[in-house]
Amino acid sequence: MSRNNTTITAIPGVTVGHWTQPDRTGCTVLRFPSGNTATCEVRGAAPGTRETALLAPGMTVASCDAIVLTGGSAFGLAVGDGVMAALRAEGVGFETAGGVVPIVPVAVIFDLVEDAPLVHPTATSGATALAACSREPVSQGLVGAGTGATVSKWRDARQPGGLGSAVATVGDVSVGALAVVNATGDLFSLAGDALTGGPHTPDAPVHPAAGENTTLVVLATATPFTGGQLSRLVVRAHDAMGACIRPVHTRVDGDICFAVSCPPDVDDSDGSPGEADARVDAGGEAAFAAVGLAIANALTR
Repeated sequence: MSRNNTTITAIPGVTVGHWTQPDRTGCTVLRFPSGNTATCEVRGAAPGTRETALLAPGMTVASCDAIVLTGGSAFGLAVGDGVMAALRAEGVGFETAGGVVPIVPVAVIFDLVEDAPLVHPTATSGATALAACSREPVSQGLVGAGTGATVSKWRDARQPGGLGSAVATVGDVSVGALAVVNATGDLFSLAGDALTGGPHTPDAPVHPAAGENTTLVVLATATPFTGGQLSRLVVRAHDAMGACIRPVHTRVDGDICFAVSCPPDVDDSDGSPGEADARVDAGGEAAFAAVGLAIANALTR
């Protein structure tokens, strides 16, 4: 892992690309190597997603080829079409009798504006973001899916949110996180510092419109984990969201966290239950730290 890269692309095999319409909207594509294991969990009450149910435990498909985070509300779900078409042209996807079917979960934020309600990412935007995927440090702030993100809406103090990324290591487990922060709540550092001016304990909210607020998080690690083990990392990621976004997981947020394990071909673990448990615990704490840092980095300008 490069010491000069402190974003999610420091995790081997993970690449990220953006498409941005400045001051309006955008989308972000994360691409993963084959043979990965993936899961996700939704805790907000107003999500906008597709292909997330197949990442639940016990499903036939336990991996993904890419994950799309995008603006455009439900219209943005079409971004996945462009990514799927481009991956199919490469021969990437789940093998079927009718050819490969790329597995591309999508999650959206609401960033539509009154003076341009038809401006949103499209399938072409998704293909462009996929083509831009690279191992370079992730551009952060008002870029990609974070372009039109806003926060602090619970107290009627709307201000820009954004996209952030970070990596944290605990023991021998490194976890990268990418967060698109479009929350109804205010932001805080892991140390409790107020980043957007809100109180540490929220008062009664002014009830922003349902479905217009969401924090999207993706975790990635090169440590081998099963789907069940990854779910423990997701729990700690949501804990970090709870510490750094107040309020969070509300009835008007669509908060979701994905997690992907993309281990190398050679697993150097000894396979003992004790080592596996220790890695899960270390991964959970690394996920907590990485998500907290990524949320703060979303305010990068």
